[in-house]
Amino acid sequence: MTMKIYLIKTISVILTGCFFVSVVFPQSETNRFPVKRNETPKTWEQNGWNRLNQTRKLKFKRRKAKNVILFIGDGMGVSTLTAARILEGQMRGESGEENRLSFEYFPFSAFSKTYSVNQQTSDSAPTMSAIMTGIKTVGSAVSVNQNILDGNKLDKKHHVKTLLEMAEEKGKSTGVVSTARITHATPAACYAHTPKRGWESDADIFNSDKRAYEAKYPDIARQLIEFSYGNGLEVAMGGGRRNFIPKDMQDVEYPDQKGRRLDGRNLTEEWKAKYKNSSYVWNKKQFDAIDVKNTDHILGLFQPSHLQLETRRSNDKAGEPSLSAMTSKAIDILSKNKKGYFLMVESGRIDHAHHGANAYGALTETIELSNAVRAAKNKVNLKDTLIIVTADHSHVFTMAGYPARGNNILGLVRQLNSDGKPNEKATVDKNGKPFTTLGYANGPGFVEERKQLTQEDVTKPNYKQEAAIPKDNETHAGEDVAIYADGVNSWMIHGLMEQNWIFYVMADAMRLRK
Repeated sequence: MTMKIYLIKTISVILTGCFFVSVVFPQSETNRFPVKRNETPKTWEQNGWNRLNQTRKLKFKRRKAKNVILFIGDGMGVSTLTAARILEGQMRGESGEENRLSFEYFPFSAFSKTYSVNQQTSDSAPTMSAIMTGIKTVGSAVSVNQNILDGNKLDKKHHVKTLLEMAEEKGKSTGVVSTARITHATPAACYAHTPKRGWESDADIFNSDKRAYEAKYPDIARQLIEFSYGNGLEVAMGGGRRNFIPKDMQDVEYPDQKGRRLDGRNLTEEWKAKYKNSSYVWNKKQFDAIDVKNTDHILGLFQPSHLQLETRRSNDKAGEPSLSAMTSKAIDILSKNKKGYFLMVESGRIDHAHHGANAYGALTETIELSNAVRAAKNKVNLKDTLIIVTADHSHVFTMAGYPARGNNILGLVRQLNSDGKPNEKATVDKNGKPFTTLGYANGPGFVEERKQLTQEDVTKPNYKQEAAIPKDNETHAGEDVAIYADGVNSWMIHGLMEQNWIFYVMADAMRLRK
């Protein structure tokens, strides 16, 4: 189809200095919506047949995977995926709806049921534990079984071996990468065992359970350093530096901050002493200088707590590597092992932005996760590697209001006129006030009386989307989340799955059994 005239309309400048979203309105009766690709009744038909032909070529054969890479978008529910793909497309000047994130091109997908043993709507500890151990457990518990509620919660008989530990036993290399603290629930579930996800340092145990502290129950940071399976983790990168250094030791980046450890141990030094050819890095310059060929174990702790949001990363004084860069570096180190590897990569700050009702932050973190998946796929051979992308749980994040196609996903809702074209003015509620496409069922964005919002208001980087119920922090949601898979045995990801079944797909691919 030939497009005669394009009228380019810039809906708004989103986040001054970041990017523009332009919407294209072709003056053609066969393609009258703001898209940059050819769309006619015939192309919709052809796209459908093309998709069917691609599906017919898929082969279903059980094979052995040398490598498994698991990507976790913490809090990355389906509405987050939809809004993120639209935002990414609009950042390129497209309508956005037709866009797909990198892993949405994967041939196999499913839904995951995220409830835990005692929670209808779960937190990250039991959900990630289910994925990593194959056993569903109770809220706040990290890679221990549900029996901790019935007996001695400190008894190691409740510990459940993780996929990462099993991979180390088989001589594979292993790695954990996160934009959250490396001791946070999701990464911790790969290598640690604890009844309380909050026990990240010994100070946390002391403050919450004196009995556990006196029993010298190991905190999560200590468990990372004392990890005894195989030859130890090869890669551990993320935030959480404060949990690895003594309480009287100044942070290397922020002299006004100190460590949290009460035992006086400097676990970063212990890491280097424990492993040959090992390194500890805490800034981007050091990260970039890592000699992959001569480094077998790398500990990277780039913040005292969580890493910066992707949109603020460039402002960090010492510099932080992106999730994509950490993923690529991890693969370079792990792939030296001829027996293969297991790597877990978490975009942890999707969750944190949602808790703060900041949709822009959550969506840009999701886009960076997509970039990391793309980087990984470009480095591996899918004939010997399984890649899975999923979320541990979702959030009460909504997308509604009948906006026209191509409407600024972060902006005010503009519905269609009677002629099927977008209205120039924002749609208003029953009180005559405009509202955004994106919102939350609860959270800090609640206001007693809604303001007369403007497009400039709602597209600021730190804008908190409005919420129906007031809460200091927005909450998780309980609906199913998506799973995407490509590579070896990816066809086993299909239908409606219990979340713990993901473990068995990965374990079977690597021929691991407890």
